[in-house]
Amino acid sequence: MTPNEWIEKNTFHHAQFWDLCRMVEEKERQDLRISLCLPTLNEEKTIGKEIVLFKSELMDRYPLIDEIAVIDSGSSDDTRRIASEFGADVYLSRDILADYGEKKGKGENLWKAVYQLSGDIIVYVDADIRNIHPRFGYGIIGPLIYRPEIHYVKAFYDRPLAVSPGVRSSGGGRVTEILVRPLFSLFFPELTALLQPLSGEYAVRRSVLEHIPFPIGYGVETSHLIDVYCTWGMEALAQTDLDQRVHRNQSTRDLGKMSFGILRTFLSRMESLGILHGLPELGPVLRQFQAREQTYEQIEHTIASEERPPMIGLPEYREKFGREE
Repeated sequence: MTPNEWIEKNTFHHAQFWDLCRMVEEKERQDLRISLCLPTLNEEKTIGKEIVLFKSELMDRYPLIDEIAVIDSGSSDDTRRIASEFGADVYLSRDILADYGEKKGKGENLWKAVYQLSGDIIVYVDADIRNIHPRFGYGIIGPLIYRPEIHYVKAFYDRPLAVSPGVRSSGGGRVTEILVRPLFSLFFPELTALLQPLSGEYAVRRSVLEHIPFPIGYGVETSHLIDVYCTWGMEALAQTDLDQRVHRNQSTRDLGKMSFGILRTFLSRMESLGILHGLPELGPVLRQFQAREQTYEQIEHTIASEERPPMIGLPEYREKFGREE
């Protein structure tokens, strides 16, 4: 299947799923349970609105989502209190599978959600969205409801750079265009058909999530796409246009850290797949520079690239979900 053929067949627009009554009927006919996971770290400004909207529209009015959970990395602000008061189930990441220790990173929360939540489908939505709308849920759930051969649905959208006092109409997705798309072009050309491979909104069948590893840091989205592509093929992937997403934009330095983490995870995955051989040991330190007048200072950032194993390998998980060894 060429990228253009895949785009024609497996790219959707959220408006195709406007009939939520029909979607709920089909979900119930298939006896599916759907969980929404909001991974958080200091998101007190936006978490309340997201929970209120998803709960009122996609749980109470249209019972599409059965469970809303916040998996928190240890916020120092009021994120957990607000989330609980607005009706979400709130968990500290370190309390889930505590015997396996605590690791820092968004991927850690996503991995532990696979154990903690009960859905046949898990929907991941970032908690910093300023223009939250029900389409961020039903738009990526829809393809899984109506197309059983699809297992993993990514969101894409325009990502304007929010700058004071208004919003600029272009930009965003910089790490995708500068790093990930060139890498996919070199090694996995079919994956370039995904317009926003790093988007934080995706819906996935449990049967896939439990069989793939989770890098704990920045590389989790990239590695997921590679693993799903290599195991289930492009037919298992889809994407939905959600129009526009406004969120907190990161500085160039922070994007450098993200790029470092993604590149390190990508190279490690290339080696484990046998595509690249003889790589030197990849160190965890990113070096950036800071200039103050005539003084130049090197700043070192240690960026972990550990990886959690597929959940299906954990005895606790197999017991909880009735999976055989």
